[in-house]
Amino acid sequence: MSGTSRAQLCFLLLSVTALRGHARFLDIQDNEISPEGLLSLLSSELKRELPEEFVYSRALRCLDMVAVEGQFTFTAERPQLNCAVFFIGEPSDIISVEYDSVNIDCRGGDFIKVFDGWVMKGEKFPSTQDHPLPLYKRYSDYCDTGVTRPIVRSSQNVAMLFFRLHQSGSSFTVTFRKLINPFPCNVVSQTPEGSFTMIIPQQHRNCSFSIIYPVEIQIGELNLGQHNDLKRSILGCPGSGDFVELLGGNGMDTSKMYPMADLCYSFNGPAQMKVGCDNTVVRMVSSGKFINRVSFQYRLLGHQELQQMKGNSIEDVCLRA
Repeated sequence: MSGTSRAQLCFLLLSVTALRGHARFLDIQDNEISPEGLLSLLSSELKRELPEEFVYSRALRCLDMVAVEGQFTFTAERPQLNCAVFFIGEPSDIISVEYDSVNIDCRGGDFIKVFDGWVMKGEKFPSTQDHPLPLYKRYSDYCDTGVTRPIVRSSQNVAMLFFRLHQSGSSFTVTFRKLINPFPCNVVSQTPEGSFTMIIPQQHRNCSFSIIYPVEIQIGELNLGQHNDLKRSILGCPGSGDFVELLGGNGMDTSKMYPMADLCYSFNGPAQMKVGCDNTVVRMVSSGKFINRVSFQYRLLGHQELQQMKGNSIEDVCLRA
């Protein structure tokens, strides 16, 4: 198995594990779909090149991942009580989910809910510290607002759809679209290798770029505006109000991840670090006073590199966890 395929399988195994955990509004139990089935689906969808005039459509599974725009239908052949669909776009996308037709029994306990972000192993991305909305506003319940709000949009390139259907024959159809986000903030990478530039244009917010693989991060440029060096030296990076931190962990919530490095001085790189965790995050904190910018590249760590990292008190923090 190639490095990329192995990384995608690791990513999808994490997705399956997530759905067997506990979320705030839904307890996901075992699902019939296998990790191999999800791997095959995601790999094929990421490679699809469809003509613009062609509308892609297919049936959804109880546990599914969707990366290609189109129309998707789920029809229950038996009660389906713990189901979820992961939607993901490119880093510069936001997600749009439109209800085309819905045939469920809301009064009988059925529901369809869209979550603005992802829930994995009970942890949410983006975290409550990084998302612009309070947690309760990130859930949109069709049974409450579907008629008046047929289109739900995310704040970043990932979203989830939870559903519970008690009767066979119950069904729904949604259209998934990807819309351009001029200033992406909070991103999940589809791949273990790539590059990205994060810009926060004088906004008081936090932005995280999540790579659900063990990777090497190489920062090529960091521009944090102008700062008082005395204040920064006394209070440290968090006290400066504008900084970038590298985080590593085996979950999705950035507030529960290990701090690997703090950067609060502008520079032209490269500066690099290996993070042997299931999830690696580049997180920028902005006071809103400056236009902050960080450019970085990332690549998947090989098995031999991960083995060499064992014993390093910093680099193997997740390998020992």
